[in-house]
Parts: sequence; structure tokens; C-alpha cells
Amino acid sequence: MRQSRLIRQRIWDRLKEVAVPDARFHTDFSSFIPDFAGSGEATERLIAHAAAAGDGLAFVTPDNSMAALRVALAKAGRPFVVSTYNIKRGFLLLEAGALTPELAFAAAWLDGIEHFARPITLREICDFERFAFLATGASAVTTDGLRFGKGHGYFDLEWGMFSDVGLVADTTPVFAVVHDVQVVDDRLPPSATDIAVDFIATPSRLVTVERQHRRPRGIRWELLAPDEIAGNPPLAELARLRGVA
Repeated sequence: MRQSRLIRQRIWDRLKEVAVPDARFHTDFSSFIPDFAGSGEATERLIAHAAAAGDGLAFVTPDNSMAALRVALAKAGRPFVVSTYNIKRGFLLLEAGALTPELAFAAAWLDGIEHFARPITLREICDFERFAFLATGASAVTTDGLRFGKGHGYFDLEWGMFSDVGLVADTTPVFAVVHDVQVVDDRLPPSATDIAVDFIATPSRLVTVERQHRRPRGIRWELLAPDEIAGNPPLAELARLRGVA
């Protein structure tokens, strides 16, 4: 854990040169994943990949760096699920064809998607087929696919919930969209909850990862405090479903 914190801090120092400050958190990268110069080019690399093709349901994290992807999906009329900030109010669904292409940019930002999308429960998401792909930002990602978020483990929790109910499998494509300075050569053993990515899209390249480990499945309930479960609506929903006290 200490090494991962050092990697984050090293990358955060370099990110200040290319990151777009947040309106609320400025350059406090422990509070958000920033957008960055060239995120549009990185997104184009993701969209052009065969693993992201089709019209199936996608999951996109609420990171600032994913705004260009949310715009592209909205313009294409493709449905996608996004989590609210820190999953505090669960998930939102932007349905296929819910808005005109002219409104796609407004719907891509967190305040905008609150207006255009609708809340959706974990059970309701299960009415769809499996996610076609997942896309996430990161503080840093290693060339062998291990990603570091803000340090709070929200993407790991999302994967745990989705894998528990069959919305994702080990073969579900996972993309990380990051700046080149966020890609590191460090080698770290994955923790029990780390989710390795399959593809790393940057402004200059798309890296295909040769994953060495299977992704975990389900939630490690014993690692969560009762207030963490209660404060996360879909996690609390899953706990009730699984009979977790």
C-alpha cells in the first residue's frame, strides 16, 4: 500500500502539468480524477477499438477524464450507466436516444447527467444484458494493467457488485483512459480487490494489456464497515439481497 501511495503522489506531481483543474477540487487529485490535455484523442482510440463496438450497455465512471467518452456515447444514442460521485446516490442510466446530439455535451458532465439520466437500481440494471465494456479513469495505471484510483476503491466496489449479479465476467473488456504521464512501468502484486484493465487509451497510443491474473468476483464483505455499506445505496441493496447483516 505504501508503494501505491508513492506512485500516486509521483504521478499527481506530474499531472499538474497536463491536468484540467476541477471547479470544486482544483488540483486536489485525492478528491477527483482530472480531465487532461489530449483526452479527446485517447477517447477516439477507445471508441475505434473493436471491444467497444456495438450498441450494448456500457458502464462509464464519473471521472472528469471520461467526459469525452460520455459525450460520444450520448451522441451515438448508446445507453450507458454512470455512478454518482463516490456512489453516494447509486447509479444513473442515460437511456438510448434520450437526447439530441446537440445536448450530448451538457449531459456528459455530472450536473448535466443528473438532469438527463434517471436513477437506476442494481436490480434494474440486471434487466439488461451484461455490460459490453467498462471504462474508467485512473490516477495511474501500470503497463501490466493494474490501476490506481483516488485511493478509495470505488471502481473495485463497482466491479464487485456487477460481478456478483452477473453483469460482468472476467472476459468483459475494461478500458482505462489516462494521459501518457499516468502510465508507469512499476510492478506491484494485485490486492484481493484490484481490477486489472485490458486496454490503456492515452493521447498517443492504445496499449493492449496481457493480464496475468483473473479479476476477483463479488464483494469482500468482511473488508467493509457497516456504515460504508449503509452509505452506498447499491451496496446496501446487494447486502439485503445476499442477507448480509
